[in-house]
Amino acid sequence: MKEQMAFERLTGLIAFARAGSLGSYTAAARSLAISPSAVSRSVQRLERHLGVSLFTRTTRALTLTAEGRDLHERALRLLRDAEDIEQAARTARSEPSGTLRIAASLPIGVHVIAPALPAFRKLHPAVTVDLRLNDRMIDIVEEGIDVAVRIGDLPDSGLLSRRLAPHRLCAYASPAYLAARGTPGHPDELEGHDTVSLRYQSTGQPFRWPFRIGGREIEILPPSGVAADVSDAVVAMLVAGGGIGVAANFVVAPHVARGELVPILTEFAVERHNITALWPESRRANPAVRAFLTQLQEVFQERMTAASR
Repeated sequence: MKEQMAFERLTGLIAFARAGSLGSYTAAARSLAISPSAVSRSVQRLERHLGVSLFTRTTRALTLTAEGRDLHERALRLLRDAEDIEQAARTARSEPSGTLRIAASLPIGVHVIAPALPAFRKLHPAVTVDLRLNDRMIDIVEEGIDVAVRIGDLPDSGLLSRRLAPHRLCAYASPAYLAARGTPGHPDELEGHDTVSLRYQSTGQPFRWPFRIGGREIEILPPSGVAADVSDAVVAMLVAGGGIGVAANFVVAPHVARGELVPILTEFAVERHNITALWPESRRANPAVRAFLTQLQEVFQERMTAASR
């Protein structure tokens, strides 16, 4: 019985909002696809419940009373919210389509996202993907990005977010280099070895090598004869015998599988949980965004698991 009364008040508020905006029960009934008498009864029940008159009725006009004017804007907000809910439900049911703009840092875009996009488009051929890769922090809303994937600790931004699978940072070198120079057994033994370093594009600062020693994480910055601001260039130099370097496991996985690189100092490797997908609140119900986030979660889990073997 209480649920029935609550439902009647809700329908009364909707009828009141439409009648107040359109100026007649007949016009409100037409917009709601019900009879004018149903609108009139709903409004009268609402008036009895509230204990106020909402309209002044004449044979020619229907005008809001002072109390009705005060309540009308609130009733309109309720009506808009109901329409938004209906629109969101329709959107969620629809097939993914349109352009999906994805921003990602270079290594993630090249090694994880790009290889997964053909399979994504096979499932959702009506979606056109625009993949933008750089290590620059961008304003996602300002640049119209639907989903961004970033590495690192991110500031509070009001964006929706989801942590993706963890990755592993480890030291690597080519078999030829290790055969010629020996394999260090501890980070302290890196001194005297050739090293290749990464420099961040966004800040110009060098990447500090993390190691877990004695239950705590330390960072070192070995002197390097060469540095690059793209992780793939660092890996290419390591494969060519340029020395020892630290990289994410998902970047070097193909080279390790082919025997071109060997993981070293593995007992000191560090696991990081700082890869995050971000998207604006306005894209929450977008079918293409929802479909991509679902596949992204699966792809990251598969890639990171395979890279850790």
